[in-house]
Amino acid sequence: MITGHDYADIVDRALAEDLDDAGDITSQTVIPAASRSRGRFIARDAGVIAGLPVAGYVFARVDDTVDFRSIEEGARVEAGASIATVSGPSRSILTAERTALNLLARMSGVATATARFVAAVEGTGARITDTRKTLPGLRVLDKYAVSVGGGVNHRMGLYDEVMIKDNHIVAAGNLKGAVSRARDQLGPDIRIIVEVETLDQLADVLTTEADRVLLDNMDTQTLMRAVEVVDGRLETEASGGVTLETVRAIAETGVDFISVGAITHSTPQLDIALDFV
Repeated sequence: MITGHDYADIVDRALAEDLDDAGDITSQTVIPAASRSRGRFIARDAGVIAGLPVAGYVFARVDDTVDFRSIEEGARVEAGASIATVSGPSRSILTAERTALNLLARMSGVATATARFVAAVEGTGARITDTRKTLPGLRVLDKYAVSVGGGVNHRMGLYDEVMIKDNHIVAAGNLKGAVSRARDQLGPDIRIIVEVETLDQLADVLTTEADRVLLDNMDTQTLMRAVEVVDGRLETEASGGVTLETVRAIAETGVDFISVGAITHSTPQLDIALDFV
C-alpha cells in the first residue's frame, strides 16, 4: 500500500507548479470567501480506480478542512460511477481540483491497462510486470498503480536490482565476467537479470549465477524453446513489443513474467471529472 511518505513531495511539487506565488487567482477573485460546495468525482470510462489516497491528500494539503470520501481503492467501476465526494470551501476545492484529477486519472489509467493485460493471461501462470519506462518523477505512483491493477513490480530503479543488457556486456568485455563481478561485489541477496536475444546467449547465461533471464524480442516458437532449455533453473521473462493482441500467445510459451512498458509509458488516462452538485 502506498503512504503519504511516498507521494507528499510529488503533490507539493505539482501544487507549486500550478499555484506559484500568486495562488489560484481565478477562484480568489470570482468565488466569495464564504462559499461552500460539494462535488462528486465521476468515472466517465469503465476501469480500475487507483490513486484515491493521493487525490485525498491533495485536498488536505490545500485545506485540511475539506472533506474527501471515496470508494475502495482498486475498485472496478463502470462508466458513470461516482468514485468519491468532496465538500468544503469552494475556493479550496477548485484550487486542488486539477492536481487531484491529473494524478488520479493517470494512476487509474495505468491500473486499468495493467488489469487488461492481467486478464488476458489468466490461467497461464505468467505474471505481468512493469519496466522503468515511467514518467520521470512519478515512478512510485506509476508502479503502485501497476500493483493495483494486478501486476507485479520490476526493479524500482538502477539501485535495487542488477540488469545486464547488451551494452553492459560490450562495455564489461563478456557476459560471464559481468555476472561474476556483480555477484562477487553485491552478494547473494541482490537479484541479477541478464537480457538475451538468442538461444546461444541463453546457453551462456545458464553457466552463470544469474537469477532471471530476460528473453528480448523473441518470437513465440523461440520463447517456447528457451523455456524448455532453461527448464526451471532460473526465472524467465519475455519482453519487447508486447501488446494485448500478442500477450496471451507469449504467456502460453511458459514464461514466468511478461514485462510491458506500454502500461506506464503510453497508457491514456482514465477519464474522470469532478462535478459540483
